[in-house]
Amino acid sequence: MTGSPVTGLGSSRLGPAERAAALDRMGGGEEFDVVVVGAGIVGAGAALDAATRGLSVAVVEARDFASGTSSRSSKLIHGGLRYLEQYNFDLVREALTERGLLLQRIAPHLVRPVPFLLPTTHRVWERGYFGAGVALYDALAFQMGSTRGVPHHRHLSRRGALRLAPSLRKDSFTGAIQLWDAQVDDARYVMTALRTAAAFGAQIASRTQCVGFLREGERVTGLRVRDLESGTVSEVRAQQVVNATGVWTDEIQELVGGRGQIHVKASKGIHLVVPKDRIHSATGILLRTEKSVLFVIPWGRHWIIGTTDTAWDLDLAHPAASRADIDYVLEHVNSVLTTPLTHDDVEGVYAGLRPLLRGERDETSQLSREHVVAHPVPGLVLVAGGKYTTYRVMARDAIDAVAHGLDGKVAESCTDRVALVGGEGFQAMWNARHRLAARSGLHVARIEHLLGRYGTLVDDLLVLIADRPDLGKPLTGADDYLRAEIVYAASHEGARHLNDVLARRTRISIETWDRGVGVAEEAADLVAPVLGWSKEQRDREIEYYRKRIEAERASQSQDGDQEADAHRRGAPDIVPTL
Repeated sequence: MTGSPVTGLGSSRLGPAERAAALDRMGGGEEFDVVVVGAGIVGAGAALDAATRGLSVAVVEARDFASGTSSRSSKLIHGGLRYLEQYNFDLVREALTERGLLLQRIAPHLVRPVPFLLPTTHRVWERGYFGAGVALYDALAFQMGSTRGVPHHRHLSRRGALRLAPSLRKDSFTGAIQLWDAQVDDARYVMTALRTAAAFGAQIASRTQCVGFLREGERVTGLRVRDLESGTVSEVRAQQVVNATGVWTDEIQELVGGRGQIHVKASKGIHLVVPKDRIHSATGILLRTEKSVLFVIPWGRHWIIGTTDTAWDLDLAHPAASRADIDYVLEHVNSVLTTPLTHDDVEGVYAGLRPLLRGERDETSQLSREHVVAHPVPGLVLVAGGKYTTYRVMARDAIDAVAHGLDGKVAESCTDRVALVGGEGFQAMWNARHRLAARSGLHVARIEHLLGRYGTLVDDLLVLIADRPDLGKPLTGADDYLRAEIVYAASHEGARHLNDVLARRTRISIETWDRGVGVAEEAADLVAPVLGWSKEQRDREIEYYRKRIEAERASQSQDGDQEADAHRRGAPDIVPTL
């Protein structure tokens, strides 16, 4: 089964054979309408937008899909409540409109509502101030004919809030407002968007780096790309190229002879993962700090706590969380908890970089989250800035610019009406989950887990398990995941290396105390036949993963960014970029 979203479309599979075929087409002299550089959320969205307009599309990504910012976010789909304080109503309205579309139409299998408590510390003015803001937040979600997709906010007394979140210190607040937003596994969403683009004909290849641009006079006419796994260099011809590389925007611009008119500044945000039993609460918690908003976010059997907002000008590929970063998050969350968290409670840590548009202010928390699209040179479209929630709007605007540069009429964007693979018919399959459990022999809780990750593509997994019953067993040491999910990550979801599987197709690297080291051998044995690994390659993958975890742990014990960065660089990539 290939998981096409609509009968008659092509396969959405992104396995080794599909990657090889895509590279053959890219290097075979064909001229694509558009080539997208970067396979984070904006690049994936641009590829899908272009493919659903009937354009021929190629996508190249130097590392794994979503390996940068798009796998290291707060994993929230939200309007940005704090932007109301900046009177940026248009940005909030746009984001809330997108939230409704994602929840109800585009990705109901991947995006789900999540509740938050916003504690207040003053009985009158603060409740009125925040209450008015949250009421406006809800009201904006109704505008422009959008559907909210989440419950309305409500005010709670301190006693009512403590019933929902007994772990809150009574003396830390006077009351609370409960509001709703939505959450998503960010890396899984990117991969699913790419698979949807593939079903509409996009040619997609990870571990393929743009090393230069083809030019005819001033006009960009394509790329020179290197397959980092084989070393082969080829030329990919295109009428238009889209630079959707996030924090690498300036570096890609240098390849065309200058940084252009848009500059991006990286802001580091770190998150901690702790077990669910460390905080007794039936709802997420939203706190304000002097520099950022701190979320305590439900995440399966865990909590994600973050984030920070500090300037970062070191390694863009592997931003490092320092001990000072971790202390900052612990200090602020502990200010409202009855039982403080310690370093020993932290299962996982991850750091990501926000691609902020560079402004005149020094503080990254004050830089714009709005996006811009530009034509720095003929044939090249650049899209930068923005936030995860509004990726579809960014992608639409970028492909509108592409359409302007193409001869002939290009259809309007339709991605607001296209469900991602696994989303069409999801509710009906969810309603049939007990029947699926009985048919497959899996517990209904396991079926619910699979539906929340794959939607209607769950049938692909059940076929694997029917053919090989051993794949229906959980991983030893990471029993939230079935062995079939590891195989499927390599055969259908574009995972090329062990780290891709443990850090992005699953979240084992942040959800287990040993950060996935204990399951590395079992996972490697499962994907080795799919990816054609020799015993030497299998051993190398395991050793690299262990060294990566060692380097991350070492970096997180350092006091500052410079020291943390130096230790994190101690583990080189298994497939280094140029």
